[in-house]
Amino acid sequence: MGKREPEIYGSETFEDYLQSLKAKYPSVSFEYFQSNVEGEIVDQLHQAGFQGDGIILNAGAYTHTSVAIGDAVKGISTPVVEVHISNTFSREEIRHQSYISASAKGVILGFGMQSYELALISFLQDLSI
Repeated sequence: MGKREPEIYGSETFEDYLQSLKAKYPSVSFEYFQSNVEGEIVDQLHQAGFQGDGIILNAGAYTHTSVAIGDAVKGISTPVVEVHISNTFSREEIRHQSYISASAKGVILGFGMQSYELALISFLQDLSI
């Protein structure tokens, strides 16, 4: 984030954006995990998937290719909101398919980094915070 395809993903790093979310929502406890390894994402979902109030998941290209990540989301009890920075439906056809969406609480895409905040707001509304 912040370097790769800035015309699609913008120039802000995710770490900078996360700091701004933490400042805006000081009562929320955030945990952050990033990996380019499919199995590590599955392991993290299994580890976090039975605790906490929600998971915001941007699985990147794995959204469209990983049955394993889709199965991990299906197999956990913590609600998951699938997010994408870009509008995946305005991109290549392969990005129109998601193995996560059917098991997710919801899907937010196309609002840039604000997609993460919109997902967070959905959890906060559920908790009536």
